[in-house]
Amino acid sequence: MEQPLHGIRAAYAESTITVYQAYSPEIGLPAVREGRFPGAWKRDRMTWIKPSFLWMMYRCGWGAKAGQETVLAVEISRAGFEWALRHACLSSYVRGLHPDRAAWQRQLKSAPARVQWDPERDLRLQPLPYRSLQLGLSGEAVRRYADEWTVAIRDVTPLAHQIHALVSGGDLVSATRLLPPERPYPAEDESLAHLLG
Repeated sequence: MEQPLHGIRAAYAESTITVYQAYSPEIGLPAVREGRFPGAWKRDRMTWIKPSFLWMMYRCGWGAKAGQETVLAVEISRAGFEWALRHACLSSYVRGLHPDRAAWQRQLKSAPARVQWDPERDLRLQPLPYRSLQLGLSGEAVRRYADEWTVAIRDVTPLAHQIHALVSGGDLVSATRLLPPERPYPAEDESLAHLLG
């Protein structure tokens, strides 16, 4: 089945969607233990969430990059995720979508969320010809994410290492079987219209 150029592919249930982040053990392990982000987690910084497991693996090097050794699956409310999409701005200017560069910059400055579309990755972390959503949260969106939207936080570092070992050994079939079951996310058209540059 051909993939749309821009799409949200994610593991989701009736009321929640799973997104991924990677942190140092000092932040990741207490988050898993407590089911919420610890005090050391900075609320005043932008935090990026990724619905694509393989894009997260590309970003954190299968949990091997410094400061990203703990890979978290964060289950958040779909209502919160969709609020972020509705209130997001594209992270780069797109002629024709934005009235002009100055208008985009004003929108970017005031938006509590931003979106960028990056090439999706395959099991070998090579780019694919379609793009996946990365969602940056700041200000109000970060607070809502931490205090209202987060339902559960799981440590998927062992899964990342297991899949990586299979890929390194050339067993792509077994590696594929272990991937989270991501499918197209049914975002409403009006939630995404301003984000498809």
